[in-house]
Amino acid sequence: MNRHHAPPGPAAPGAPGSPVRSGVPEHGRVPKYYAVKARLSVLVDELGEGGALPTERELAVRYEVSRETLRQALRELLLEGRVRRRGRGTVVAGPKLEQPLSLASYTEGLRRQGRRPGRSLISLDRFPCPDALAPEVGAAPGEPVWHMERVLLADDERVGLESTYVSEARAPRLDADFDPDSSFYGYLRDRLGIVFGDADEKIETVLATPREALLVGTPPALPMLLLHRVSRDGAGRPLERVRTLYRGDRFSFTAHLGPQD
Repeated sequence: MNRHHAPPGPAAPGAPGSPVRSGVPEHGRVPKYYAVKARLSVLVDELGEGGALPTERELAVRYEVSRETLRQALRELLLEGRVRRRGRGTVVAGPKLEQPLSLASYTEGLRRQGRRPGRSLISLDRFPCPDALAPEVGAAPGEPVWHMERVLLADDERVGLESTYVSEARAPRLDADFDPDSSFYGYLRDRLGIVFGDADEKIETVLATPREALLVGTPPALPMLLLHRVSRDGAGRPLERVRTLYRGDRFSFTAHLGPQD
């Protein structure tokens, strides 16, 4: 009978939800950068949110590795959102923001976590509806539609970029009556009496364009989470088309799943 024995040390099972066998291959050979990353992860946990890591030079000496190996380990922790840059140094990041996959707005999702949501308006334009967009917003081709682009904020930190398309017929005074720092869903519901029914949503990972990275304040190489949403009102009529880009190092998404008939 063949028996497979897990190698000792870092291959032992971790906390629930952690990588199987802590990410160590079955052959037991761990890349040097990954071993350094594991030790850095322990240091990050010890320092806690906001704690400053030693300099790259000090860490390379401590772990007896080259600066390049150390930087590769730090890059992975940066991409995972475990640490972030502050000036010329590196500090421990806070927990990721959790956004529910539901018809709740961004504002409602952040407030439930005790965070202060905000938005910064980039542009609000009106233009003739293109053919491809028309069925998603319930407008005829050529009829006027709004496009609103806003940077998403959490406690004044830039965390995403949102583009919303809605027909002018649905929100004729959007440019005059709407506060761009507030919830668009709240405006439609409370000011216009529009009730949301359901929506189709797709999530994918992308890299931000140079313009998007500049607006969100991230390096272009940082992975982003892109959500496409097409919403309908309570009567099933098309309502809005939303494209939202979230920082992959600052967001995770949650959903409640039930049994299917």
